[in-house]
Amino acid sequence: MIPGNRMLMVILLCQVLLGESSYASLIPEEGKKKVSAQHLGQSHELLRDFEATLLQMFGLQRRPRPSTSTVVPQYLLDLYRLQSGEADEDLSFHYPERSTSRANTVRGFHHEERMEELQSDGSQETPLRFIFNLSSIPEEELISTAELRIYRQQIDDASADPAHAGDEGLQRINIYEVLKPPRAGTLITQLLDTRLVRYNTSRWESFDVSPAVLRWTRDKRSNHGLAVELVHLNPSRRPQGRHVRVSRSLHPIPDEDWDQLRPLLVTFGHDGKSHPLTRRAKRSPKQRGRKRNRNCRRHALYVDFSDVGWNDWIVAPPGYQAYYCHGECPFPLADHLNSTNHAIVQTLVNSVNTNIPKACCVPTELSAISMLYLDETDRVVLKNYQEMVVEGCGCR
Repeated sequence: MIPGNRMLMVILLCQVLLGESSYASLIPEEGKKKVSAQHLGQSHELLRDFEATLLQMFGLQRRPRPSTSTVVPQYLLDLYRLQSGEADEDLSFHYPERSTSRANTVRGFHHEERMEELQSDGSQETPLRFIFNLSSIPEEELISTAELRIYRQQIDDASADPAHAGDEGLQRINIYEVLKPPRAGTLITQLLDTRLVRYNTSRWESFDVSPAVLRWTRDKRSNHGLAVELVHLNPSRRPQGRHVRVSRSLHPIPDEDWDQLRPLLVTFGHDGKSHPLTRRAKRSPKQRGRKRNRNCRRHALYVDFSDVGWNDWIVAPPGYQAYYCHGECPFPLADHLNSTNHAIVQTLVNSVNTNIPKACCVPTELSAISMLYLDETDRVVLKNYQEMVVEGCGCR
């Protein structure tokens, strides 16, 4: 059974087991907005089975229990809103077309601050080593690309000082893979990416760290972390203050700012099941049409994640319109019922032999939804799930 239909069947099965005896009672009343939480609460065991089925469909081993301190990076929120068509494109946001074209899953990782290694002198030009724990990535998920995002904040005296108008106002950011465990403060590294930036601009910089992440995930090499090096082109004229936000220990900034400005490792992968993420245009509200006859058509079915208590770990959406197909497939089948030749023949035979059932009203077109959620390890995940929304119905 296809995943989208499986979710709808589980919802309807819940109603059957909860005592809804007639076939008509399986179908929500016209205009009913969501699956009843009261019904789902009538049986703890049924709710547990219902939850387990959906978690399996979402690829989770158990229900996530996120801590209250977990922070969802703004980058992933913006990526979700653009990818799902909930917002107009923001010119300040760079949509990763190349990365998402081959991925259906995006994961965000903050570094393990307790394992952060700093030199005693706190020099701005001393490479800082960061450990990112990627053990939550499933083995079947193939990483296509990965990027390290670092925030740099404008230094006011740099933009005002004419001395920084030329090369003296530049700084180089180097990103390395750490190849071996550090010894005596020495790092053995390999350059992954580099960029020349100016002090007088505030923005996020993205660095390609795909080779290192592929070695750690695909080739099962040891993960000794990444190193960030800041090189001032003219050390004698560098401005006061720290331009690149790389460590809580080195930056006297409020915790709430650090939560959103700290380095972020983003992986783009594919689990071999769903289609890749695609940016969608902003959706306009659908106009409700007049109620048609009782023939096969699409009906509203809103699935609210709060009804199963999942609103604490599903960041977005709060729920979604799944729809369902219901209605008659009368003889003769009209063209708008989107019927197959077999359904036409079956309906024809039914008209003369009622032992043969009529064709059924079923989904003929399904679409995907994107979900932004926290997994079992409090990692933020953006994932594309196929065949979750009924777009068209027909007699089959």
